[in-house]
Amino acid sequence: MKKIVVGAVEITRVEESLAPSFEPAFLFPEWRPEYLEQYGWMEPHFYDRGAGKFMSSIHSWVIRTKHHLIVVDTCAGNDKSRPSFERFNMLRSSYLERLQSAGIRPEDVTHVLCTHLHLDHVGWNTRLLDGRWVPTFPQAKYILSRRECEFWDTRSGEGGKLPINDNVFEDSVRPILDAGLAELIDPPFQLTDELTIEAAPGHSPGHCILVLRSGGETAIFSADTMHQPVQIYEPHLNSRFCADPELARQSRQAVLEQCACSNGLLLPAHFGRPHVGRVSERAGGFAFSCDKV
Repeated sequence: MKKIVVGAVEITRVEESLAPSFEPAFLFPEWRPEYLEQYGWMEPHFYDRGAGKFMSSIHSWVIRTKHHLIVVDTCAGNDKSRPSFERFNMLRSSYLERLQSAGIRPEDVTHVLCTHLHLDHVGWNTRLLDGRWVPTFPQAKYILSRRECEFWDTRSGEGGKLPINDNVFEDSVRPILDAGLAELIDPPFQLTDELTIEAAPGHSPGHCILVLRSGGETAIFSADTMHQPVQIYEPHLNSRFCADPELARQSRQAVLEQCACSNGLLLPAHFGRPHVGRVSERAGGFAFSCDKV
C-alpha cells in the first residue's frame, strides 16, 4: 500500500471494498443525464458505464504522526445485519488482513475518528467475538461528535426512527460507549498538534471533517461532504442521504473553498481510483485534478 506524505505525517488508505454502487439518478435526485457526457472523464474510475453506476470506495484513512496512530472512519464491518443495504449486509471482507498488511495492528491504534455515524463509517468500530460485539481497537480513544451520537442514539435520539441505520448504534456505537472508550466532542476540536476536527453538518447532524496541517502542507479529509468528484463541478448536487440539503450544500462549498485556497490534498471517503486529488478555482466554480501519490 502506497503511503501519502503530508509534511511530517504519513497517511495510508486501507480499503474494504471498491465496486459499482448507485445509479446516478438514485444517488443524486437532481442529476441530469447530460452530465455523463459533459463529465466524460468520470469513466472508468468514477463511473462504470456497463453497470450504469458510480464506482464507490469504502475505505479508512490511517494517519501516523510522531506520537499517534489514527484511523479515520471504519467502513462497514463484518457480520453486521444491514437490511436496508444489500452491499453491507452480513459482509465478509478482508479489511483486518489489509490493515495488518499495512503494518497496522489494531492494538497499536491510539485514536479512531468517526466523521459521522452512518453504517459505512463505523462498522469496524467493533467485531464479533464469542457472540458479543467488542471494540476492534481496544487501546484507542474513539472520537465521536456529541451531536451526532445524541441524534443516532436509539434509546433517546431521532436517529432510531430512520431505517438507513438499522442496528448500527446497537452493534457499532453503543459497545464503544459501554466500554468507556468514547470521547464525545464539540467541534472545532484539536485532536493533535497537526489535526483539527471541524464541523461540516448537513449530510448528517453532527458530520465532521478532519484538517491536517504539517510542514506548510495541508490535507483535508472531507468525509461525506461529497461522494463523487462530479460534485466539485456541480456542488449543488446532494446525495439522497443528506439530512439537511441546504446545510449540506453550505458545508460542501466551504470545504471546496478551503481546498482551493490552501492547495490542500483532498482525501474523500468514497472516490474511486486514485482516491485523492486537488481542487482549484475555475470560472464560476471549481475543478478537480487527480493526485499521483
